[in-house]
Amino acid sequence: MESTEETNPVKKRKTWQIFILIIILGLAVNLILPRLLNLNEAVTVLKEMIWWLVLTAVVSESLVYLSYGYSLKAVLDIQGHNLSVLECTAIFLSSYSIGIVAGGWVGSAATTFGLFAQKGVRKSNAVVAGLLPSMLANIPLILIAIAGIITLQVTGHLSESQLIQYSIFIALLLVFSFGYLVGLAFPKAAFKVVNWALWNWNRFRNKPYDPEATQMRLNIFITAWKQMGKGNWWRPLLGTVGYYCFDLLMMYLIFLAAGYKINLGILFAGYGLPLLLAKMAFIVPGGLGVIETSMAALFTSLGVPDDIALVVILVYRLISFWIPVMIGFLVYFLINRKQAKNNRVYSES
Repeated sequence: MESTEETNPVKKRKTWQIFILIIILGLAVNLILPRLLNLNEAVTVLKEMIWWLVLTAVVSESLVYLSYGYSLKAVLDIQGHNLSVLECTAIFLSSYSIGIVAGGWVGSAATTFGLFAQKGVRKSNAVVAGLLPSMLANIPLILIAIAGIITLQVTGHLSESQLIQYSIFIALLLVFSFGYLVGLAFPKAAFKVVNWALWNWNRFRNKPYDPEATQMRLNIFITAWKQMGKGNWWRPLLGTVGYYCFDLLMMYLIFLAAGYKINLGILFAGYGLPLLLAKMAFIVPGGLGVIETSMAALFTSLGVPDDIALVVILVYRLISFWIPVMIGFLVYFLINRKQAKNNRVYSES
């Protein structure tokens, strides 16, 4: 008991230190970005924005997270659990925020697993719910990125080296997302590959490693994926499509609010390719710096005025990243406080 009490405050302090570091990094990025573009004209654009369109963009962004919550619910429905879309959305918001400060997508998946377990979801099903939607979400992102690449090619803004670079990124994302499907046909070979990778990773971190646990998790995931057959995967995929479509719509509405009707091809390029780059730079929490600067470079190179690009990018990141992250931490705190209260009531009874 004493050791637990000692380590928990340390973990909490470390989490808050990382969170503060991310806030500082985010402020730095958003202070540097205006220096790269025209700040005075951007202020004028900001003052003249159509604010009812900005509010509509906020509504669209709320549908982004509800769509992902629907994807999580769809996975759990297939496995016999009955959580609401709002419950799943709250868990996604919480896990997304925790993943930003602790472990990226790994930390996010682990948090999703833990919160679903609190709701009574079986461990094997919670693991699948934590991983499968994030993998399916890469399908619409890749399609948007390809549309952006085509736009750059048609407009003459894509060099041969950039085409090769983006193609490699897409190929890697496909391998990371769906390479595990090979394990369905060759489970023994899949275990050897995963076991080798995890063994070396834990050896590098000087951490203990249990191959039996790896085999168990791999079996769970293969079994769960087989349950996605007979068209069951369409609903989770539909939720992830909504996740990116509503987010893309949100950015389009911000452009309209700033008085600029953007070409859809340019929107796909300036939106999809930075998010693709952020996927590759997974060690950067939330794509901080990567998304902002690459969006600025792409939009301005494709003819979007500097002041419009600056305002749209900053407002987009505020609505799509900073506000949800803050809400996610609040929701995570409320969920855990409610769970702790329920545990006390249960122990007293």
